[in-house]
Amino acid sequence: MTRKAAIIGGGVIGGGWAARFLLNGWNVTVFDPDPQAERKIGEVLANARAALPALSDVPMGAEGKLSFAATITEAVEGADYIQESVSERLDLKHRVFAQIQQSAGLGTPIGSSTSGFKPSELQEGAANPSVIFVAHPFNPVYLLPLAEVVPSARSDQKVIEAAKTILREIGMFPLHVRKEIDAHIADRFLEAVWREALWLVKDGVATTEEIDEAIRMGFGLRWGQMGLFETYRVAGGEAGMKHFMAQFGPCLTWPWTKLMDVPEFNDELVDLIAGQSDAQSGHHTIRELERIRDSNLIGFLRALKERNWGAGKVLLEHDARRRTEMLAPGSVDLSAPLEMAQMQVLPGWIDYNGHMTESRYLFAASETCDALLRLIGADMDYVKGGHSYYTAETHIMHLGEAKLGDRLTGTVQVLAADEKRLHLFTSILRDGVAVATVEQMCLHVDMAAGKTCPAAPEVLAKLMPIAEAHKALPKPAAAGRFTGQRS
Repeated sequence: MTRKAAIIGGGVIGGGWAARFLLNGWNVTVFDPDPQAERKIGEVLANARAALPALSDVPMGAEGKLSFAATITEAVEGADYIQESVSERLDLKHRVFAQIQQSAGLGTPIGSSTSGFKPSELQEGAANPSVIFVAHPFNPVYLLPLAEVVPSARSDQKVIEAAKTILREIGMFPLHVRKEIDAHIADRFLEAVWREALWLVKDGVATTEEIDEAIRMGFGLRWGQMGLFETYRVAGGEAGMKHFMAQFGPCLTWPWTKLMDVPEFNDELVDLIAGQSDAQSGHHTIRELERIRDSNLIGFLRALKERNWGAGKVLLEHDARRRTEMLAPGSVDLSAPLEMAQMQVLPGWIDYNGHMTESRYLFAASETCDALLRLIGADMDYVKGGHSYYTAETHIMHLGEAKLGDRLTGTVQVLAADEKRLHLFTSILRDGVAVATVEQMCLHVDMAAGKTCPAAPEVLAKLMPIAEAHKALPKPAAAGRFTGQRS
């Protein structure tokens, strides 16, 4: 039986909640008096449909049914879960809760997206305060898993546990906040950073862009996969968290920030932090934590690199400089297949057997081919002009096994070329021995017309000397093979 979620308030957060439930198979009814609510939620949902399935290695189930209600009463009737996401005004929330509880079933969880109010404040004057609690998410709700679940002393713990189960079922991480406090956990932390950032800008120390770069080029990447305390545990080295605290604890009293109301730095605080850190991360050695950190950072950075964003843009620019040096005039040896790419087998390239997966062999060949195209001038600027080489046919042979950490070299031999065609033979080498070869035929295409056309004269001027020189090279034994051909 399909369950129903009622979303009260269809702004950015409410729309994100609607998308999260809907794409996880729930029927969703939204109430929002804004005449543009349906359009706005439709746009959020379109983004969610494009993004959320990309996180899963399992096909998404059938999407639920989305409807819009004219009243709160209509929205919450028959709902199994209710999420309030109206404006941050306590009087407004109280009125909304009163209307919800006139029609909602007894015991139906009512979560609030509030970023600041405590649950005891939300429950004031409610007909049934025990089912109202904080379920504070982070934007975009349909992608980020965190939801701070904050009950009060009046909360029904069975309702809280049921709500946490529901949140897990739609792919979220319910963080149970043990004590109610203004702004919960995450926003208090963000507020401290925000205040200090405002001072840095006001005092002329940094611009908004410089502050953002400091976060996304450095500690923001570390926080994204280890948080605060585990990051500092690693910083303490083999001596651990106590060593880190001893080194940097006294800094709390230094005038580094505008936030000078700090806890007393004493043995009790050190023991408390160190003990919790041991419980959190003590099952890993520092070297293990470092390797986990490095692997996660590689994943983050490569994702950013693929999108030419943040720290990934720095990596792309660095690659471009190195590539320019590698392919400088006179540095390309035409008497052998061109060495076009250097790669290392990364954790994400490995399958369940511990070997490099087939898609990554093709990726390695693509990297090698792309480097050749950049060499002859058929680069991204050329593509922006409306022309490109499209791969029309590919044949791959697996000759060996590449494993985690192996360094690979991609070489390419031009078997033949003319105005419209480019016939390539790529070898993926480990220690000079091929672990795979890829033969491909590329066609030069007018992208607007959708058909082949001659390459630009300046591209041919760089390509044809390579093709002419490679005519003198021995034809690779695997060139021209068909699938299943005996050696």
